[in-house]
Amino acid sequence: MCGIAAYCGFEADEALLDRLLATHPGAGAAATSRDGDAGLAVREGRPEHAGDHPDAGVARLSVSRGGRFTLALDGELYNRAELRADLETLGHDFGVGSDAEVVLAAFTEWGTDGLDRLDGAFAIVVWDRDTRRLMLARDPFGVRPLYVARAGDGWLVASEIRGILDSGVHERRPDDRTIYRYLQFRVHDDGPATFFAGIERVGAGEVVTLGADLPQGVERHPYSRLREELTALARTPRAYSPADAAEFRELLTAAVRRRSSSSGPVGTALSGGLDSAAVAALLDVVEHEPGRSTADGAQDTWSAVYPGSHNDESRHVDAVVAALGDRVRQHRVEPTPTEFKQDLRDLVRTQEEPLVSTGAYTQYRVLREAAGRDAVVLDGHGGDETLAGFGPHHLIHLRELRSRNAMGAVTELGHSLDVLYRRGRPLIGDRLHGRKDVPVTSLLADDFAREHASESYDVETSDLRARLVDDVFAGSLPARLRYTDKNARRFGVAVRLPFVDRDLVRFVFGLSDDALVKDGVGKRVLRDAMRGLLPDSVVDRRDKVGATTPQSEWFMRLKNHIYGEFLSESFAGRPYFDQTAVLHMFEGWIKGTSSIDSMTVWRMLNLELWLQEFFDERAPEDPDHVEPVKTDYEPNARKQLDLVTADGTAVRRYPLRTDLYAREDDLEAKTLGYVERFFDGLPDAGTEHAAATGGRWYFFISEKIVAITQGRSYFIWDIKVGRPARLLSRYVTRTPAGIGLGSPFTMQLAIEEAGLPRVLFASAGGAVGKVLGRRGLFYDLVGGDIRAIDGPTEYSVYPANVSAKLGPKDPDVVAAHLSAGIRARVPAAYRETFGGTVVMDANDIGRNVLGKDAPGTRERYELMFADNPLGQGSEQTPMAVVFETPSA
Repeated sequence: MCGIAAYCGFEADEALLDRLLATHPGAGAAATSRDGDAGLAVREGRPEHAGDHPDAGVARLSVSRGGRFTLALDGELYNRAELRADLETLGHDFGVGSDAEVVLAAFTEWGTDGLDRLDGAFAIVVWDRDTRRLMLARDPFGVRPLYVARAGDGWLVASEIRGILDSGVHERRPDDRTIYRYLQFRVHDDGPATFFAGIERVGAGEVVTLGADLPQGVERHPYSRLREELTALARTPRAYSPADAAEFRELLTAAVRRRSSSSGPVGTALSGGLDSAAVAALLDVVEHEPGRSTADGAQDTWSAVYPGSHNDESRHVDAVVAALGDRVRQHRVEPTPTEFKQDLRDLVRTQEEPLVSTGAYTQYRVLREAAGRDAVVLDGHGGDETLAGFGPHHLIHLRELRSRNAMGAVTELGHSLDVLYRRGRPLIGDRLHGRKDVPVTSLLADDFAREHASESYDVETSDLRARLVDDVFAGSLPARLRYTDKNARRFGVAVRLPFVDRDLVRFVFGLSDDALVKDGVGKRVLRDAMRGLLPDSVVDRRDKVGATTPQSEWFMRLKNHIYGEFLSESFAGRPYFDQTAVLHMFEGWIKGTSSIDSMTVWRMLNLELWLQEFFDERAPEDPDHVEPVKTDYEPNARKQLDLVTADGTAVRRYPLRTDLYAREDDLEAKTLGYVERFFDGLPDAGTEHAAATGGRWYFFISEKIVAITQGRSYFIWDIKVGRPARLLSRYVTRTPAGIGLGSPFTMQLAIEEAGLPRVLFASAGGAVGKVLGRRGLFYDLVGGDIRAIDGPTEYSVYPANVSAKLGPKDPDVVAAHLSAGIRARVPAAYRETFGGTVVMDANDIGRNVLGKDAPGTRERYELMFADNPLGQGSEQTPMAVVFETPSA
């Protein structure tokens, strides 16, 4: 995809513009212009995006006659021909007549007032050589992005945030206020601030001027009056009539026509909703107009469908395609939760900032499929915001009616009961099932919540037109435009939006409210305009799904992965979250005991993944790298085979890699197979092992897999946690190597195992012990094998990463049974030197022998594991063969 970049106010190195362009693999060539302490650059898009426009969808540099102004354009004009004709009458002449040339001529002729004459989707940067100022602007809706950041005494400008991040002259920091507003109020993209401190977006319809002679070096003001125009039109609406539907259809058709100009194939993103269906139907009309020709007279439709889900729109997609007949080539993709998990980090990286929901993934997948065939894809975004298509719009309309016309409100309410019931059903379900309300602030770290407690976010609830204006310019559409642009850039597709059209939107805002909302549903004028062109089942549908994922269903399928992120060390260390509260929230969401929804789960998850991606140090990914599988005769990474214990015993420990153990596995049969494999391969493992394996040896096994096969490991969502467990777990110190009783789940198991009175007694004793400097008194007082209870840890593999477990039952008996089986299976020479089995609870902080049939004290075997040679994360080595060896 194309893009633009600039800097001013400081001397830059030669590669700065390249870094600011954030060049993608396969992107077009870059063109640059430098003038002292300033520079501009463009990255050209793919040439097949060009249609009737010489540079439609392509970034270009243009220099004015005399060289005073240099302009970089990212975007396209829809009224280029008309503007060029006007400018030619004023004495301007043109070379190829590109969009960039026309925009620059308009700027030199009329200044920033000329920007309001442009009809298109664009972001521009203009360098004024004489005043030494840089001027930035975006189209009135903000379809194309542009970001600006101060760098010392100068400024950086780029189409993508990551260009500024990678510039080398900007400090990378998260913006805490934006993060708070996102978590608490579910908003983003509603103003200049981004999630990155010091990086701001140029506003829709705004001019930003940068220069050393300006106060603070910057000046911002709107050039477009579109917002004020829409507000004024709404004050004097005209009565709705059938003629308005016909005119609306003409205007929308014209918008589709302007945006479908391309020498390559043009497709539509067909979700099954009314907006995208209307675009597909009108594109079909446009493509078959006289004088218009396509390669084979058919358009591509691209749909993401979710069979078996309540979000599935397959039948509506099929109805639209059937209505258009053989003039459509239908393409469908069926994203799965597994694919979503695989794509999640790339989606986070692509979007650059967190999202309010996973809905952008639907478009991400559609554009990935379309990229191999279509240069341009038309999308229905913008229809909901301008035509009152969201549920809250209907409620606002009812409030307005009540204040103006009580009888009219009653009539509208009577026609709306089914829609209102669908909207209110989740709330009714929460009340009927007694689900606990969980305020978002209760999930945030105390200091973070206190620092931003004065923040507020007000939305319009009683004036429909005021709400629509806010949705178009702040509350909804800017976020959609952002994720659309990011997805388009990721896959090199030009996405164009017919509903985001000045003429169309002005027309709509001049209509009365009943042209928008009628009988409980929105978009009346669009429905009337498309009647007869689309199936009635699409035109008259009263439910709304939209182009989104079955988010709740997917999160339930991916709960193990999500829990692992919330459990991670990085999440625990953030200044934004109360990890214990978030884990409790997630447990309640899984069990259905709280009113929290998947949107809250997503915001927590998305923010964490965004912080990992853009702020945590991570090794670069190598897609061709294949991790070698450890043999039985090698140590785990960053571990060693040999150890001399504190009592002088020399040992060699061979960690054995295994498959995962499950509750239904036969511990003895499965384990003995790995022991047999070790001794079968030992003669060929190398001469260096011969001397080390001639002495007495023992078999060590992790207590975790013993407990799992005994059915003493439980998924966290199957543990009913009581209030005492939640309270007591808060006072337990967690460590990265073992959560111990620092989790409500493990504390609940301890209470069930030892009894609440004994746990309370031990807790009180433990608190006294801490004051006296004596650690571990709690475990001494509570007794039993409570110390062996452990919870989910991020480094463990599934299911241990989402489970809590009791210690193994009768570990001495287990050890004896395993020893008997080992003696029956190993070669005779090793049978004579076998010393027995040890059931070990070990991590990188401590060791604890829970059971054994080997001679000697437990401390002796704990010393053999002083550095814990095992690994139960990706290593999958929960057992070891340990030989006593001659001392060096």
